Amino acid sequence: MARNTRTYSDFDLSFGMNPATHDVAMKYDENAVKAAVKNLVLTKNYERPFHSEIGCQVSSLLFNPAGPMLDATLSRSIRDVITTYEPRVVLMDVKVRSNPDNNAVYISILFRIVNNPAPVTLELTLQRTR
Repeated sequence: MARNTRTYSDFDLSFGMNPATHDVAMKYDENAVKAAVKNLVLTKNYERPFHSEIGCQVSSLLFNPAGPMLDATLSRSIRDVITTYEPRVVLMDVKVRSNPDNNAVYISILFRIVNNPAPVTLELTLQRTR
């Protein structure tokens, strides 16, 4: 009997088609967890029906003045949402760097997946748009 080696799976949110099965494409293991963490960070409060408590303040904080206080507040908000709502990861570090010249914030999230000692890095660039 073949053993399933995939631990985590999720839909690919681009909803591309799997060419072999003609079904919705899937993400597995590290890619699935990275997508889940990214979705948590980018989800606004009250955006999920029936789960208004799930969300992060990142998008509402982007228009605050850039500086060390913004970086610290964003980092704390990201830490809180990941540790509260993503049990599959052990958060190791969150680095936030504002770039006011480009109206961007660079976020680097370092974590490891539970039962996997290898660290995973998720890089996000958030742009201030209207």
